[in-house]
Amino acid sequence: MIPVLLVMLPQHSPSVPQTKKSPCFPKTSPSLSKDGDLVIGTFLPLYSVKVSSAKGAGLFGSHPDSGCRDYKWLHKNYQQALALVFAVEEINKDPNLLLNISSLGFHLYNAYHSDERTLETSLRWLSGQSQLVPNYRFRGQEKSVVVIGGATSALSVQMGTLLDLYKVPQISYGPFDSILSDKSQFPFLYQLAHSDSSLHHGMVQLMVHFEWTWVGLVTTDDMRGEEFLWNLRGDMIKHDICLAYAEKIPVSERRHTESQDTFVPRIMQSSVKVIVIHGDTDSLMILRYSQPFYFFLWKVWISTYHLDITMRPQWNDGYSFHGALSFSQMTKDVPGFKTFLRTVNPEKYPKDILLKEFWCSAFKGQEKLENQDQKECSSNASLEALSLRFFDMTMTSLTYTIYNAVYAVAWALHDMLLMTSERKSIRDGESWTPQPWQLHSFLKNTQFINSAGDQVFVDDTENSEAQYDIMKYLFFQNETETLVKVGHFIPNAPLGQDFTIWEEEIVQSWFESKVPCGVCSESCVPGFRKTPLEGEAACCFDCFPCPEGEISSQMNAEHCMKCPDIEYPNKERDHCLPKIITFLNVKDTLGMTLALLAVFFSLLTALVLWVFVKFQDTPIVKANNRTLSYTLLVSLTFCFLCSLLFIGHPTTFTCLLQQTIFAVVFTVAVSSILAKTIIVVVAFRSIKPGSRMRMFIQPRVSINVILICSGIQVIFCGIWLGTYPPFPEADTHSEYGHIIIRCNEGSVFAFYSVLGYVALLALGTFTVAFLARNLPDTFNEAKYITFSMLVFCSVWASFLPTYQSSKGKAMVAVEIFSILASSAGILGCIFVPKCYIILLKPERNTPEQLKNKQVSKGKIFP
Repeated sequence: MIPVLLVMLPQHSPSVPQTKKSPCFPKTSPSLSKDGDLVIGTFLPLYSVKVSSAKGAGLFGSHPDSGCRDYKWLHKNYQQALALVFAVEEINKDPNLLLNISSLGFHLYNAYHSDERTLETSLRWLSGQSQLVPNYRFRGQEKSVVVIGGATSALSVQMGTLLDLYKVPQISYGPFDSILSDKSQFPFLYQLAHSDSSLHHGMVQLMVHFEWTWVGLVTTDDMRGEEFLWNLRGDMIKHDICLAYAEKIPVSERRHTESQDTFVPRIMQSSVKVIVIHGDTDSLMILRYSQPFYFFLWKVWISTYHLDITMRPQWNDGYSFHGALSFSQMTKDVPGFKTFLRTVNPEKYPKDILLKEFWCSAFKGQEKLENQDQKECSSNASLEALSLRFFDMTMTSLTYTIYNAVYAVAWALHDMLLMTSERKSIRDGESWTPQPWQLHSFLKNTQFINSAGDQVFVDDTENSEAQYDIMKYLFFQNETETLVKVGHFIPNAPLGQDFTIWEEEIVQSWFESKVPCGVCSESCVPGFRKTPLEGEAACCFDCFPCPEGEISSQMNAEHCMKCPDIEYPNKERDHCLPKIITFLNVKDTLGMTLALLAVFFSLLTALVLWVFVKFQDTPIVKANNRTLSYTLLVSLTFCFLCSLLFIGHPTTFTCLLQQTIFAVVFTVAVSSILAKTIIVVVAFRSIKPGSRMRMFIQPRVSINVILICSGIQVIFCGIWLGTYPPFPEADTHSEYGHIIIRCNEGSVFAFYSVLGYVALLALGTFTVAFLARNLPDTFNEAKYITFSMLVFCSVWASFLPTYQSSKGKAMVAVEIFSILASSAGILGCIFVPKCYIILLKPERNTPEQLKNKQVSKGKIFP
């Protein structure tokens, strides 16, 4: 419903407000008038009338005054009527306006938020057939000069359809609408309100602040509602906020009941807790009159300043909107307005029947709560005593615009009157009659500073962006209510200062002690990632744990990320921990055990060597070439000791020595055994007088076997070191949470070639020894060599699969164990039996015992 201000020229000018009423006043058309030299006709939404939807009750289906219709007072809108009275009285007292020649008056009509009632009332007013305007006729000298009206864009357009025919200027005091700024469509319409094109930005910032991502929207089904929906949705998408639904409510009263059948169930069944309301109080009448109060419980409402959530049919309906947030346009206090409101009462304006009707309706509604038997209203009470539901002592943005609109008309008429007086003198008592089309050039150039200190432009191209206070509505258990400022939104302020919210104040206004959760799906905590639901909005998702080895450190992470190589995920997979650097340390139990075994066996081998040296002249030592025995024992000692290179922090130097020393000393050991085996076979199978095979039992031959076999291995190792040598590396993947420092072989092919060569020598030795195991000999080494090579080959055959399946420092431990086990096998199988005879059975270690037990030809060579 829209207040409409019309400047007209009456034939007489009473100085006090007058009210003429029909038999059904105020149910048909309440009218309050105050005559003056220039009269402002005003259409204000003071009450709503029930519109019949029965057949035959269409536009002009019956006479406007035939019967009385049900109506509901819109008590809080009466502030707009009082602002009109206040502004007119101020202007008439100001000697600087209208040259002190003319005075302002007004006629007040009710404006209807209904197509048929708006058109009907406008036609009655234009035709001059209204019984509420005495002596009014639509003639040239009595034509309207200006119209102030338009609480909504739709009503501005509806009234403008008729007003444009007569070129009557129309000043819209409702919310700014960019569509109405098109002068090609609306050449006679002016807007005084600030632009609210940034309102959706403030609402989205509020959603972002409280992390509301699942929001509903209720707006009017018109161009203004569509524009807001488009802007809001676009800004929400930029901040990953989803619009759950958009309910468009018809702006016509006739269709409110029709929309209720589908609108209400959808809202009730929806799980959306945060709902934005965009539209004016009258357009969204369904939110005030259609539903029981408990319907909106547990919803968080975000309303625009156009919707007054305190206007409702039932007193206790305040619980429905408890904690609601409203973006209210910032306005300055007009000096004297609150004082004026405190002094207004029916006794001050005894002839104002409209005020008396409002007064009794408002105070009866207030007093009925305290005394059900109360039938008389308090005529000498104060508006300040009314609750927020009935009246607000703070000037609203619409009231503020009406106040400015009255002054804009006054200043335009003042400029017009000033120009007229310069061209020709106006005698005392002479009538001055401006034509509607004459006022346009003055209105569009009108600008002034009002009493509150604000610059006011009638030309809407000069309008600035509106600034907003964020208000919260509180309804207490003692049934009192209030609006409290909890923040502000200033669009043109620097980043960081444009939006301010006092979260503590807001949280305390809701039913719970925490921020309501306005989401479609519960947030995914760190350690989880979002997985969209097929066919659902992006804000609806499931949460799944991050895969092994990945983390998510933020809420609602869309992807998990891998930790750096030097870090690993914690158990919750929400952040990375530094990996522990580890290697086969001599201080560890495993490393210390292996090191002690290596030292022990190396000392044991050295002890055996000392025994052999001490008893070097005995038959058992001299059998099968004692030089080879010494060589084998020395190489075994180095085999045990080389395992120590694998223990400790790997360095470039130790990595180069590990495999090469191991390969060479083992080749020397195995080739020594091979040489021993060859001597045994040649001595017992191939020796005949004059045979050339006798040359193979010479000492230099065995030395050559060792040198040749070892030389080939040295060549392999040299090529390996010259091409792809081993190097230290950090293994970050083998063991969870650890960085294994180990030696990389460099060339896997070279590594296995070296091992393969040792294995080939061992296999050849085993084969020869196995064939000679039954040769007659007192100290038959072939049998012992067979056992030793069997142990050796078994150890290294099991080494390969175990090594490949091990990770980290376990690989190093497996190789060390294989070195120790194979070396110990050779030592135990070949030398332990001999040491047993040398140390414990010396009687068997004599030439006589050797001769007595010799059963076959042959010769033992020293």
